Amino acid sequence: MDEITGLRERKKAATRLALHESALRLAAEQGPDGVTVEAIADAANVSRRTFSNYFSSKEEALFHGDTVRLRRLLQLVHERPGSEAPWTALSQAAEQFTRESSDDRDHSWLTRRRQLRGHPGLAAHQVAAYTAIERELAAELAHRLTGTAVALRSRLLTATFLAALRVAIQHWIDHPGHDLLEIVRTALAEVTPPSA
Repeated sequence: MDEITGLRERKKAATRLALHESALRLAAEQGPDGVTVEAIADAANVSRRTFSNYFSSKEEALFHGDTVRLRRLLQLVHERPGSEAPWTALSQAAEQFTRESSDDRDHSWLTRRRQLRGHPGLAAHQVAAYTAIERELAAELAHRLTGTAVALRSRLLTATFLAALRVAIQHWIDHPGHDLLEIVRTALAEVTPPSA
């Protein structure tokens, strides 16, 4: 039974990835406005109904990779020792996340994301992807904080951290010859809270 479940989950993951990659490729070639859900489904060799089983919109399919990466970052923060200060946990998780991303030799996603950067129709969806993770990350940090205004402080730390990370990655996308890990370290150092 476990083998069947494992195979089914791998097939689902492969279909989701195929839809995401098709959405990215088509959007890079035709522009996001020129892409339809039907075209994405056709490019991934699945039906429109199958697309709907995985994503609610073409934008969700486009940002699936971002969501996966942000979820990995959340997992890395969660795995940090509970005794670590919040900013230390965030910084260490960001460094590990960056090293893992740098080890990914398939940077075709980067080329496609670079082509889509700044498209006005996608900005809201990118913000939504970050906002969903921001809430979960703030909840994770709240467990590490003591004192007053924990909910507010955890949200501020999270927002500052994600903004610094987003800016660092965008800077790297704009300047691909630079070392991503060094850019992330520099960005996080610039916004480190005084009590970190």
